[in-house]
Amino acid sequence: MGKRRTIALVDPYGAVNKVGSAFREAGIDCVRVQSTPEVPPSYGPADLTGYTDNIVHDGDMDHMVKRLAAVRPEAVVVGSELGVEFTDRLNEALGLPGNGTALSEARRDKFVQIEAVRAAGLPTTRQLRVEDAGQLAAWHEESGGRIVVKPVRSARNDGVAFCDTPPESVAAYHRIMSRDSVFDVPNEGVVAQEYLRGVEFVVNTVSCRGRHRITDVWRYQKITVNGVRDRINGMTSVPPGDADWHTLADYSCAVLDALGIKFGPVHLEVMLTGAGPRLVEAGARLCGADVARYAVLLTGESQIDRTVQAYADPDGFLNEHRDPYALDNHGAMAFFASPVEGVLRGYPHVGLIEELESCRGVTLRFKPGERLERTVDDEGEPVVVGLIHPDRSVLLRDFATVCYLDGFGFYDVDPGH
Repeated sequence: MGKRRTIALVDPYGAVNKVGSAFREAGIDCVRVQSTPEVPPSYGPADLTGYTDNIVHDGDMDHMVKRLAAVRPEAVVVGSELGVEFTDRLNEALGLPGNGTALSEARRDKFVQIEAVRAAGLPTTRQLRVEDAGQLAAWHEESGGRIVVKPVRSARNDGVAFCDTPPESVAAYHRIMSRDSVFDVPNEGVVAQEYLRGVEFVVNTVSCRGRHRITDVWRYQKITVNGVRDRINGMTSVPPGDADWHTLADYSCAVLDALGIKFGPVHLEVMLTGAGPRLVEAGARLCGADVARYAVLLTGESQIDRTVQAYADPDGFLNEHRDPYALDNHGAMAFFASPVEGVLRGYPHVGLIEELESCRGVTLRFKPGERLERTVDDEGEPVVVGLIHPDRSVLLRDFATVCYLDGFGFYDVDPGH
C-alpha cells in the first residue's frame, strides 16, 4: 500500500472549512495550518475535525517550513483571506506549485492590487493610498462627488465607507485607523477610490497551471438600510447565456493573469460600468458565505470541488476547464438586515420562506435568547436564504418574496433588553 497523499490547508475558517472535507472525500489527507497563534474571534473556534495534524505558526518561518516539510504535503492550499500571503511563502519555500511571492502583496493589499491590474494594461478605478487626513480631503475635493474609503487589508466589507464630502472621508479614515480589522489586528492603512457607478458582480474562479475555470457568477442587489448605503442584500445568478457573463469572464481571467494567479481559487468583485468592467477587488481564496453549497445546485460544481480537482487531478481539470456547466439552474441568495435590536424571541415568518418553491436553505445565524443588533455589516447579518430553481421566473418571484419579508415584522425581539 503506497503512502497516502497529503495537502496542507491554510486558515480554513468558517464555511470554507468544507474544502478540507472535500479533499478527504477525494482520498487525500489534510494537515491544517494556522498562520497566526490565535484564530481571529470573528471566525469562531478552530474546527480540527478530520485533520491529521494542526500546525500553528510560532513566528519563526524557518521552523514552520521544517515542521510542514516533515509531513511532505504535495500542495499548500489557501483557505481564508488571512492566509493568502502565508500560503505563497510556504509553497515557495517548499518548492511546491503555487502563485509565488513576487505578486503576493498585490493579491492582498487593495491599493497594490489595483495598481498591478493597471500596470497590466487593464482599465481600473482611480485611487489614492492615504497618508494623512489633509491629503485625503484634498484628493476628495479634487475628485468631486462620492468616493469609497476602506482598509487596505480586510474582508467582508469591513470598514468600507461611501463618502460624499471630504469631512465624511476624513471621518472614515480616522475611524478605520483607530480600530482593529475583522482579523483582530490593527488596520495598517487606508485606500480611497473613485465610486464606481454600475452593476456589481461576483465572479468565482479556480486556476491550475495558469488555466482558469469560472465556477459561478452572481449579480449583486443593493439597498440603503440602517444608515448604510449600498448594503448588499442579495445576489442572483448570471447564466453563461447572458452577454454580461462573457464580458465578466474575459475581464476576470485577464485580472487573474495580472495578479499572477496560476493555482487555486479566487473570489472577484467586478463593477460593470458604462465604460466597461472595473475590478472592485479580488480575494485570492475561496468565496465565503456558503456560496459553494448553492453553486453546486446551480451549476453542478463549485470553487470547492474544482479546487480539489486542480490539486488532486490537474490533468482532469485542464481537460475540463472550458467545458459547459453540468447544470443549467437559476439561483439567488438573500442576506437579511435587521432594522430592530433587542433580545431575539424568534422569527415568526420564517415558515413562509421555507414553503417557497425554490427554497433550498435558510440559515438563522442568531438564536432565540441572543441579542440582535441592527444590521450594519456582514458580521451582524441575521439570516441567509438560498434559492435554486430551473425556471428563472419562479426564482425571481421567490427572491422578491424573500426580500419583501425581510423587515420590521420578520424579527420578534424584546427591545427592552
